Amino acid sequence: MFHIDASNMISSVKAVLEGEKDFIANCSNVSSVVFHALENINWAGFYFLKEEELVLGPFQGLPACIRIQLNRGVCGKAAREKKTVVVDDVHQFPGHIACDNRSQSEIVIPLLKDRELIGVLDIDSPLKNRFQNTSLQNDLNIIAKLLVEASNLEKMR
Repeated sequence: MFHIDASNMISSVKAVLEGEKDFIANCSNVSSVVFHALENINWAGFYFLKEEELVLGPFQGLPACIRIQLNRGVCGKAAREKKTVVVDDVHQFPGHIACDNRSQSEIVIPLLKDRELIGVLDIDSPLKNRFQNTSLQNDLNIIAKLLVEASNLEKMR
């Protein structure tokens, strides 16, 4: 059905979001598109803000940490600051949470609706410096916005 790679990642995301409003279903497909489109990725998925902590949502990759406190890890930092966080070497990040010991670098993009945090998109790589490409950072931020805009978030709030 899809030929997915980095060059058509945004158009693939638009295609899977078209006509669907369910946030969980959309997160499931977006995590799959991102995971399959990008090379050298070992985890791509979502955490949702619930009662002042991040709770695991749909993802692709090995089993992951289920709950993350907002004061811990790269996901917690992105959630607290409501901005994208790129970590070139996770072993140099104080408080990094290692769910997969192969992970070397990470990018976390907050999901925001009317400046309110809904959750985060978290992507890990087994390569250091994997997310330095600003074009890729921009594409992932666009994908996060497309997801939020396409989905009915009333049940999530």
